[in-house]
Amino acid sequence: MLKEGDIVPDWSMKASGGTGFSSDQLKGRHYILYFYPKDDTPGCTKEACAFRDLQSDFKSLGIPVFGVSVDSVKKHDKFVEKFELNFPLLSDEDQKVVQAFGVWGEKKFMGKTYMGTHRVTFWVGPDGVIRKVWDKVKPEAHAREVLDALSGDSPNRS
Repeated sequence: MLKEGDIVPDWSMKASGGTGFSSDQLKGRHYILYFYPKDDTPGCTKEACAFRDLQSDFKSLGIPVFGVSVDSVKKHDKFVEKFELNFPLLSDEDQKVVQAFGVWGEKKFMGKTYMGTHRVTFWVGPDGVIRKVWDKVKPEAHAREVLDALSGDSPNRS
């Protein structure tokens, strides 16, 4: 998995709503990429809604937030509509980005082992260097944790 101080690999993904985003478009800006397992599941919904509810605070800091999963754009669009999400969800159906960031791997649930996306968030600086990584995410409290770090309210600010 990428860590603080690493340079973000180039990426490009389709987004909910039919747009697309790439690392090139975001050069010179701070941004948040949060990786999550699956649209419209309990933990992922709590996390997405928490980012939705704090979106005006992220915007006031000038820092865009992007959710990333391997779900299709069509699934993202349904998820966005159902929960009135106000930020883009990026689709990594070919798993290139989750693998490049090192967040794709073995998971276990109810005694079954499978491959999937780990819940990890990256704060990327304007120079394309990772400022902070959150790899132990509690979905309902995570957006506030990220916002506090970005606002300087956290002792862990980079």
